[in-house]
Amino acid sequence: MSVETKGESPIAAPCGKREQTKLANRTAILEAARSVFAELGYGATTVRDIIRATDLASGTFYNYFKSKEEVFQAIQDETALRVRPRLRAERIRARSIEDFISGTFRTFFDYVATDHDSFRAIRRNTDSIRVRMDTPEIIAGFDELREDIVKAMKAGLLPHIDADFLMASMVGVAFEVAEIMMKRETPDPKAAAEFATRLFLGGIGAVKKV
Repeated sequence: MSVETKGESPIAAPCGKREQTKLANRTAILEAARSVFAELGYGATTVRDIIRATDLASGTFYNYFKSKEEVFQAIQDETALRVRPRLRAERIRARSIEDFISGTFRTFFDYVATDHDSFRAIRRNTDSIRVRMDTPEIIAGFDELREDIVKAMKAGLLPHIDADFLMASMVGVAFEVAEIMMKRETPDPKAAAEFATRLFLGGIGAVKKV
């Protein structure tokens, strides 16, 4: 039985024809929205633009989402749900400060390079995006990063510095470097991760608490 709810990600796989149709419709809306947001930007996109990019009737859209804001949140949350487990797994495996920092950045940049449509949809309109980085799954991802930073400090992998500042710094660098990376003719996740890692490894010692 499907546990899909309006405007939220499906948790269980559908088993009946009706459930499969619902999932297909929802997926079509999200795929169309990713493309339109990436092309036009969040601010310029309308629900009509999203509907026109699908083969669905306008009424079908409102069976799943109330507005473009809900669609945008769903895209952000689904993106976070896909990448969060990979990021956490890398941090859990870390046995040194370099493992922790490089694993986080490498995993994020690799994901961005392979799912560039979702990233472009989220980052296309910078002003709008920055006030919308507050969806449940994205916030949960930030919280997980902070928790892992604190655990790494207790385990001796990281020096005792301000966990909130370090979390915010890693998130900011990750998004901004990824955006520059994706604007290049040939995105290079490895080079981006190496740069971010060297930047942090060279700077963390300077902010170590005494």
